Amino acid sequence: MGRSQETVAKKEREKTKRRKQQDKQEKRQERKENNSYGKRLDDMMAYIDENGNNSDTPPDPKKIKEIKAESIQIGVPSYVPEEREVVRKGVVTFFNEAKGYGFINDLQSQESVFVHVNQLTEPLRERDKVTFETERGHKGLTAIKVQKVK
Repeated sequence: MGRSQETVAKKEREKTKRRKQQDKQEKRQERKENNSYGKRLDDMMAYIDENGNNSDTPPDPKKIKEIKAESIQIGVPSYVPEEREVVRKGVVTFFNEAKGYGFINDLQSQESVFVHVNQLTEPLRERDKVTFETERGHKGLTAIKVQKVK
């Protein structure tokens, strides 16, 4: 009697081959059922409602608002400077003469404002009362035109 020519490895290869063919057939059937070919135009249309959301139904003509093209602003809005008090009063809370910078505590808003030695009209020390103006710097407010109050 002869031995069977089928080995365990051969059976496993055949089994995986059949499993792959079955998976391929299932995927093909799924694609066939879910394809978008042959759908009607109405099924493929999407509408935007009055709030800007996507919708399947057309918008209600009563809710449509008329918008003038001139009122639409494209780009960055023009710069409008903040309206603020020009001269502020404060107290120097920290000043390092060696490094040339310090901080002023604004008496009105209690904010800490950076000050550089280049913006001083006379030397400052801690706890000096000063008047100053501010401008927007890279990291926040910066004091300019700093003067000691006598």
